[in-house]
Amino acid sequence: MDIEQCLVTIDLLCGRDFPEQRGRTDRGSAGPGYHTAELAASHGLRAGDGAEREATADDFRAWMELVADRLNGRLGQAEHLGLVTLGVRIARGEEIPEPWALLSHVVRDVYVWPPRRRDRWVALGVADLDDSDEVHLLVAVTDTDPP
Repeated sequence: MDIEQCLVTIDLLCGRDFPEQRGRTDRGSAGPGYHTAELAASHGLRAGDGAEREATADDFRAWMELVADRLNGRLGQAEHLGLVTLGVRIARGEEIPEPWALLSHVVRDVYVWPPRRRDRWVALGVADLDDSDEVHLLVAVTDTDPP
C-alpha cells in the first residue's frame, strides 16, 4: 500500500463526474451520485483462517489511520460513522442510498469528511465483514449525505 497513491486515487474520484448508470469502473464501482474504489486488497488471504484474517484487518486499519491522518490535513477533521445500524434498517425494508448501502454490507464503520472545500463526502473504511472475501481498504466519494 502506498499512501500517496491512495491520496491520488481519492483526488481523482473527487474530480470525476458521476455516471448516469450504475456499473463497474477501473477502480471499483460508480453510479448516480457516487464513486467507490479499492485502495488496497489482501491478495491471497485464505478463507477460514480467522487469526490471519484478523491480523490482516488490523494492518489495514493501521493503514486506514495513516491515510485518514493525511486526509484530515487536507479536508479537516473526519467524523466517525458506524454503519452496522444501516444493515438493520435495510433488513427492515428501508431504502438506503448508495454508496451507503453498499458500504454497510462490507464495512463496520468509516471515517467521513463532510463536503467543506468540495461538494462531496469522502468515506474511508476497511471492508472485512465477509469472511469469504479478501480484506479491502475502500473509499467512497459521494454527493449523498449519510443516512
